Amino acid sequence: MIVLTSNNDTTSSVRSCPRPLGLVPTMGALHEGHLALVRRARKENTSVAASIFVNPTQFGPEEDLATYPRDMDRDLALLESEGVDLVYAPTPEEVYPPGFDTRVDPGGMGQRLEGAARPGHFRGVATVVTKLLSVIKPERAYFGQKDGQQLAVIRQLERDLNLGVEIVAVPTVRDSDGLALSSRNAYLTPEQRRAAPVIYRALTQARQLWDEGERDAAVLRAAAHALLKAEPLLEEIDYVSVADADTLEEMGRIEGPAMVSTAARLGSTRLIDNVLLG
Repeated sequence: MIVLTSNNDTTSSVRSCPRPLGLVPTMGALHEGHLALVRRARKENTSVAASIFVNPTQFGPEEDLATYPRDMDRDLALLESEGVDLVYAPTPEEVYPPGFDTRVDPGGMGQRLEGAARPGHFRGVATVVTKLLSVIKPERAYFGQKDGQQLAVIRQLERDLNLGVEIVAVPTVRDSDGLALSSRNAYLTPEQRRAAPVIYRALTQARQLWDEGERDAAVLRAAAHALLKAEPLLEEIDYVSVADADTLEEMGRIEGPAMVSTAARLGSTRLIDNVLLG
């Protein structure tokens, strides 16, 4: 496995990779959710690349950039064990050199939900993903459904800018009690970890109502919100959304594919999750 830190070396190396090439972008602190992306990429491509980069431009001033979990040696060992051919692990200065002044703005979709709660977040995501795709030039790029809005933003980015990369969604990987795997789960205390599955239960409550024929999105939002509100350790519920799965515009009546999503805080840890309808 080749590990590269500079854009020039990476560009040269990917030219020699047998095609098709699949890319798995990550911020490190790898878990089974990331490895599911790698395994899917390994199955569908001749070569597999992964990136490890904690992107500073998608963190707000009060967010956890400094404390975000990092373990490069462990991450590299995991990627090598899964048969990854190339890892791109640049420094922030390599990605954003002196004089860097271009941003990719994903428009209205990037201002809803997570975008409203974290202003500028998706501009940082869209910019770094554009850079990663430009440096590595894969045929396919793999993203988890857990970050449902991020996935929608990246799909729009690829369509709007004609990047020529197939964006592949991989289902959310969950623990046995339903909690979506996330690097930020490591921040939870044992008590908070026991309470955290209420997030998935709230989403599945909404999905059950939909399965039973309910199409009023307000009813689904209210049911999920009530279940979340009943958990005393959930200190803040940022939103409960029932939105069009493609545009992320909130729905009144559900008449097509939809995404039910939420963001909530357990102590200082902010967790997000979603389920798809239809």
